[in-house]
Amino acid sequence: MSDTRRIIRDGAIVVDEWSLIPTDTAVQALPPGKIIVPLSIWRAAREAILARCLPVGIWLDSHDDPVAIANDLAQFAVIAVNFPKFTDGRGYSIATLLRSRYGFRGELRAVGDVLRDQLFYMRRAGFNSFALRADKNIVDALGALRDFSENYQSDVNQPVPLFRRRVFRGPLAVSDRNVG
Repeated sequence: MSDTRRIIRDGAIVVDEWSLIPTDTAVQALPPGKIIVPLSIWRAAREAILARCLPVGIWLDSHDDPVAIANDLAQFAVIAVNFPKFTDGRGYSIATLLRSRYGFRGELRAVGDVLRDQLFYMRRAGFNSFALRADKNIVDALGALRDFSENYQSDVNQPVPLFRRRVFRGPLAVSDRNVG
């Protein structure tokens, strides 16, 4: 079996090119290449990290406020949101805020205790990348993104609810009314 870590990004299984840095890592010990640093390291060593002139990402814990990075969003190629337990839903709110309020358009990755049953809903909140828990089948999990064909409610990707998107046929058809 290979050591290569695979993730789901934009609906496909790909090799993960990023290293997720633990919170207790010293700035001098940061590895070369693409890294995703925790908010605490970013705050302590922002200039040193940027001076590396390499792609950088940041990861937020479920208790972190995305406003803490709002002014730095252009610096990040990826933002990872940690789900310490699959029952902790705060990461959904963080993702929604990053996409809707702060306009982040880069890779938004769910990490931690990420399971198949969450992927469809995580995507609705704005995630486009998923690092599944190591003991889970990534091929099976990929299918979760196609579990449902439509959403009734609006979400980050589809701001118009289904009842507003439907085109009715028949005597009360919207297209038949003289609107104007």
